[in-house]
Amino acid sequence: MRLSELKPFEGHPYEVRDDEEMDALIESIREHGIMVPLMVRPIDTGYEIISGHRRAHAAISAGLKTVPVVELDISRDEAAVALVDSNLHREHILPSEKAFAYKLKLDALSRQGKRTDLTSTQVVEKLTTAQIVGESNLESRETVRRYIRLTHLNPTLLRLVDEGRIAFTPAVELSYLSDEEQDILAFEIAVTEATPSLSQAVRMKRLSGEGKLTAELIASIMAEEKANQRETVRIPFSALKDKIPDSFTDRERLEFVIKAVDHYCRYLMHQREAR
Repeated sequence: MRLSELKPFEGHPYEVRDDEEMDALIESIREHGIMVPLMVRPIDTGYEIISGHRRAHAAISAGLKTVPVVELDISRDEAAVALVDSNLHREHILPSEKAFAYKLKLDALSRQGKRTDLTSTQVVEKLTTAQIVGESNLESRETVRRYIRLTHLNPTLLRLVDEGRIAFTPAVELSYLSDEEQDILAFEIAVTEATPSLSQAVRMKRLSGEGKLTAELIASIMAEEKANQRETVRIPFSALKDKIPDSFTDRERLEFVIKAVDHYCRYLMHQREAR
């Protein structure tokens, strides 16, 4: 099928990133072609990709004009479920991708008549939509519910979660803050160069629920010294610019630096032993 006929699935949650994995995929396609056909479905303007957005992007970069496809005559909701299930096995999935993927699948199943109850954390006997979503991906109903809470975060805070600067559990608590409160918090994070701990996130959620979380209180909470931030080493990104790929997240950069330091320490040890 011609690539020009293919359209991305509207609102699909997975990013198509130009990173090292994409470079490897492009090279593989140039050498071997596309080994696994894309899954598509017919729509009014052509064909909508269900599975294979990264392969389609790589094929375009590799200079291909056509790709092998498997055409499925299914509804959008059925396609949404298939899209989510075909991608959640990937090794590198951002928290935001998983959050919006679970929401996409849950909404699709809900429209198909499945029961959903995400407003309560109580255990219910009847199988809920969230349980269906979780069981098909080896996660609990509560985990699914908590991931979907991340979709209530503003883009700035959600990006910090993807970068590993805000941990998952505090992020869930922060998702209950209003849009205005989240905007204020994002500003304070930029100013203080610190992110909320779990206890701080829980406090802000409680104060927000009580209608008492002011800009002044957010600033005061974020100004508190946290034990895990007392002994830190800050490395300007400019010093790493030519040594670490730009596509790396903050967490990946940190892991890279730690591994590099470990490798260098072992190198120095071998040098001393050789003397």
